[in-house]
Amino acid sequence: MNNKLCLYKFWSFILLFFSIMLYVLGLYYLSMNYLILMDWEIISINSCSIVMTLLFDWMSLTFIGSVMFISSMVIYYSGSYMDSDVNKLRFLILVLLFVASMCLMIISPNMISILLGWDGLGLISYCLVIYFQNSKSYNAGMLTVLTNRIGDVAILLSIGLLFNNGSWYFMYYNLYCYSWSYLLILLIVIASFTKSAQIPFSSWLPAAMAAPTPVSALVHSSTLVTAGVYLLIRFSEVFYFYDTSLFLLISVLTMFMSGLGANYEYDLKKIIALSTLSQLGLMMSILFMGFPLISFFHLLTHAFFKALLFLCAGLIIHCVNNTQDIRFMGGLINNIPYTSACFCISNLSLCGLPFLSGFYSKDLVLELMSMNYFNLFVYLIFYISVGLTACYSIRLIYYCLINYVGISSFNNYFEDLKMMYSMVFLTFLSIMKGSCLLWLIFPYSNLIILPFECKVLALLFIFLGFYLGYEFSIMQFNDFIFGLNYNYLITFMGSMWFMPSFSTYMLYPNSLLLSMNYIKFLEYGWGEYLISNSLLNYFIFISKLNFYYQNNSIKIYFLLFMLFAFFLFLI
Repeated sequence: MNNKLCLYKFWSFILLFFSIMLYVLGLYYLSMNYLILMDWEIISINSCSIVMTLLFDWMSLTFIGSVMFISSMVIYYSGSYMDSDVNKLRFLILVLLFVASMCLMIISPNMISILLGWDGLGLISYCLVIYFQNSKSYNAGMLTVLTNRIGDVAILLSIGLLFNNGSWYFMYYNLYCYSWSYLLILLIVIASFTKSAQIPFSSWLPAAMAAPTPVSALVHSSTLVTAGVYLLIRFSEVFYFYDTSLFLLISVLTMFMSGLGANYEYDLKKIIALSTLSQLGLMMSILFMGFPLISFFHLLTHAFFKALLFLCAGLIIHCVNNTQDIRFMGGLINNIPYTSACFCISNLSLCGLPFLSGFYSKDLVLELMSMNYFNLFVYLIFYISVGLTACYSIRLIYYCLINYVGISSFNNYFEDLKMMYSMVFLTFLSIMKGSCLLWLIFPYSNLIILPFECKVLALLFIFLGFYLGYEFSIMQFNDFIFGLNYNYLITFMGSMWFMPSFSTYMLYPNSLLLSMNYIKFLEYGWGEYLISNSLLNYFIFISKLNFYYQNNSIKIYFLLFMLFAFFLFLI
């Protein structure tokens, strides 16, 4: 048993070492404006060569550094979290493969090697979602993997489109527009939307919460869901040729829908998953507004406080007898003070409270959006979504930490030292990362000229969200204001606008009927019998004849002798 725990510790230190090394290298490349394109020719026959190319620039190196740092903390945390699990070695291997797939995707300028990492992420996420092997996790795993397959198909089709360029290195072709570029953009956006769970593919993200909590921390902070955003950042130069207002609308609506859904949700992990979805909507929308670098900046800052939020949630779930319903929790600030402090810091950073990590990226996004020419709908939804973030965060703090008393009577409070170690580094980064990156990434500061009212509007919405979230939590408005147990509006907003039903029950009957007709027409038709099975039936006939001949050899010999004698008699 101890050997397996030592493996967890060993791999966490290995990843930590590489993360620090790559991060420092990334910052050096950033300061020197330096880039390495490593070409490895595997085989070359005549004019055809199979080449593996790796791209090391400041963006890929800092992102890999962040991914490895978070995964090292998560693996160290998992050593304690998965202590009583039978298959803890399998879990470790899966997590390491997951990180390796993400790293391969990040450093690939080639669509085919990106597909390797992209598909690896999809496959291993399926294995991790079904890790606990019950019917709920099987269903969630199928929803996850089948939704992600749509994105994989889009990547395959974009590989086919790039074939016309004579190469799959999209980095070379990003700066000019040709006749099929719009198709390429459409396919890349569909692929990214499935991976980053934008509308209409959002339903898999809360379903993927069936995975163990350390996996959720890894998936929702820096690996699986951010792969789509990262791909779009790499392709961002091509967007400048096209109108992306429809994509902007979809991402803004995703942000609004998930913020609204989180305020009606009672599952702790699903609330945090919906908050991830909200932040992904924010990243996507600022990217489609034409600021890919700021989208990347928010991606990096968000990764750390979201990982911390999940690690705290994992410990809280352990403490309250492995239940995830926030109504069973309450008053935890008295029992697990350190975890509660980390939980609050990450939550407030998520809200964009001034001078925490999330504030620097979120405030910049909002100010740049205010500076640009976007309509009132986008403007309002943006600010309301920021208010909703604060609203569900304070609701989470009220239900879990403050002296709201839950209804669970089986509690086992403990703060494990390994879990605390992994949280402390992430806490420091959740406070400082934003300001440090802001100084490092942007060579000159953005000139933002806004009236005072617009400048403080973000803070106003954050504090209004805090106030309303606290008031609504006390009032329990879904019971008292409407006075009905089943309310259509609450069900609609709390179930992600019925999207999980659309992507499951709505598709099943029609698609099953279609596939039944296909199987009758193709598999059971004359064509299958005459063409596909003809050779098979011929061999079966020959073998039956042979079998009959071998079993009845004496009779056949006697018959042949009689026949031969008859012919001789005739002659």
